[in-house]
Amino acid sequence: MAASILSLYRRMQRWPAGGWLFSRAVCFKAPYFGSISPRITVLEAGRCEARIAHRRRITNHIGTVHAIALCNLAELTAGLMTDASLPASMRWIPKGMQVRYLAKAVGPQHAVATPAIPIRESTEGYALPVEVAIHDQQGTQVFIANVEMWVSPKPPR
Repeated sequence: MAASILSLYRRMQRWPAGGWLFSRAVCFKAPYFGSISPRITVLEAGRCEARIAHRRRITNHIGTVHAIALCNLAELTAGLMTDASLPASMRWIPKGMQVRYLAKAVGPQHAVATPAIPIRESTEGYALPVEVAIHDQQGTQVFIANVEMWVSPKPPR
């Protein structure tokens, strides 16, 4: 599936509103991410970027973007980056996430996910740490996450 998500993204980028349509398709496949209305802006092997707007439905009682909305954005970008980067013979699942909140998240938020180690094909499973940094519109880093993905060979069919 790794090639299919990346090829779908590339194909849809050529269409009018293709980026929006791709983001909606991702949320249709994984509905929970629809709660943050993400917009995938970059997807390539080794990198995924996405944005969320500051909307009332994802704010907390003090008017900042809710911590869980930031966690959702981190998991989404880490998962898409992993999926787009793995060889077709491999699969992944998130295993855990460590987060740090660095500043108040006000306004639109921009996430960038990259692997902390080289992604490789393997005959055995391994932990793949993915680093996600989220910045506000002024460029202030408001959140960082280390998402641990468990990567393993697909079972034979």
